[in-house]
Amino acid sequence: MPALTIAQASTIIDVALQQGRERKFAPLAVAVLDAGGSLVAFKRDDRAGILRFDIAFGKAWGALGMGFGSRTIFERANANDAQRLFYTTLAAASGGKIVTNPAGILIRDSAGEVIGAVGISGDTSDNDEICGIKGIEAAGFKADPGGEKK
Repeated sequence: MPALTIAQASTIIDVALQQGRERKFAPLAVAVLDAGGSLVAFKRDDRAGILRFDIAFGKAWGALGMGFGSRTIFERANANDAQRLFYTTLAAASGGKIVTNPAGILIRDSAGEVIGAVGISGDTSDNDEICGIKGIEAAGFKADPGGEKK
């Protein structure tokens, strides 16, 4: 499995942040993790809130940990009481690392293998996800946000 490079991660982040600025979204924070869940790169817009790193990291980390984009996590977590309980337990078991909102997007290579994930926080989850997808595609990869939008 090829490693996600710092140059590729930087492209993803820079394009995602630029998309947010062009669309006049709230200040964004973008974290890129490799397939093992280690942080490759992180940047945030000026004025992005102090929790934005933790939220962005948690979206990406949760997508990697579960093996599907965080939109699927969100849909399942809100499906019924049993699923809400499961994801609450999962958050506790992960030490609070997992964030169950959309915008944790798996990065797939040309063979469909997961090579990392992007997490974005700052605007609505839908808007965050748009920026992440654009960044992943600009770096030459396939974005897998999960869920019905997949």
